[in-house]
Amino acid sequence: MTAQRIGSGGPWEEFVGYSRIVVVGDQAWVSGCTATVDGVVVHPGDIGAQARVALGVLVDALASAGLTPADVVRTRVYVTDTSRWEEVAREHGEVFRDVRPASAMIGVASLLHPDMMVEFEADAVRGAGS
Repeated sequence: MTAQRIGSGGPWEEFVGYSRIVVVGDQAWVSGCTATVDGVVVHPGDIGAQARVALGVLVDALASAGLTPADVVRTRVYVTDTSRWEEVAREHGEVFRDVRPASAMIGVASLLHPDMMVEFEADAVRGAGS
């Protein structure tokens, strides 16, 4: 099977050497999504707003491969401030409440940029939400 590698045009994809989403057959993997818009981290200090933007990036990545949030079977959430987990969970629930993928929320010391507070990854299977 051939992998379909789809980029978002983000500033780090070529430099680092990754794709926003990789699809092989019915399976797909979405790379880490943050609240970065046109190379700039938005909403510094507001983890909820960052989660909302990052999830939008994730949903856009799925759509670029013909997938929807209903196809997501697993998410991983990395947060720099675990005391604010509920703000992130609320946003995750807005997208995935009815999907209910397997999920983990992991506290980390930092992300790529000091203003980044949350990052999402997702695994999907085409048709999982049918």
